[in-house]
Amino acid sequence: MKDHPAKSILDGKTFSGWEGNMDFFRIEDGSIVAGRLTEKIPNNEFLCTTSEYENFELNLKFKIVGSPQANAGVQFRTKRIPNHHEVIGFQADIGQKYWGALYDESRRRKILAGPPAEDIPKIANIDGWNDYRIVARGNRIQLFLNGHNTVDYWEEDPEIAKSGVIALQVHSGPACEIWYKDISIIEYPAGN
Repeated sequence: MKDHPAKSILDGKTFSGWEGNMDFFRIEDGSIVAGRLTEKIPNNEFLCTTSEYENFELNLKFKIVGSPQANAGVQFRTKRIPNHHEVIGFQADIGQKYWGALYDESRRRKILAGPPAEDIPKIANIDGWNDYRIVARGNRIQLFLNGHNTVDYWEEDPEIAKSGVIALQVHSGPACEIWYKDISIIEYPAGN
């Protein structure tokens, strides 16, 4: 780990290094809070890093507050769609029946891999903080939810982007808050 130290990409006080529609994001108690408990979310909204990442291990904590129908996710190897609220890329999904799943946002628009639905109550902390670890190295993507390996996926399409921004999502739908904190990344050189 000495060769590849983890670095924080959220200072817990400002949005330095991030961009997005700030009507839907705020910082509270050192966390990024997406959405509000007082109004529905009209569109998917994404808070994106201003830097791109290729091979990395991303660690963060998140929780859902409010509606059990809330949905969210952590985008990676992602690009903003010009003049649109959407992004295109991989998503480590959060909420509903999608906890710990890998979704392809705005591209193939489907779940690429995920845990069996019956495992979700055993691995997801529905009412509290959860740990997400996202590892993207070359064509291999692994997701770990609270220490459980929920996805081990190999991308076979050579046209799929291997680098992009990281983005925190709140999905359109019911009034809710998604809290994200302790966001750090370990970057690896290409080919490692």
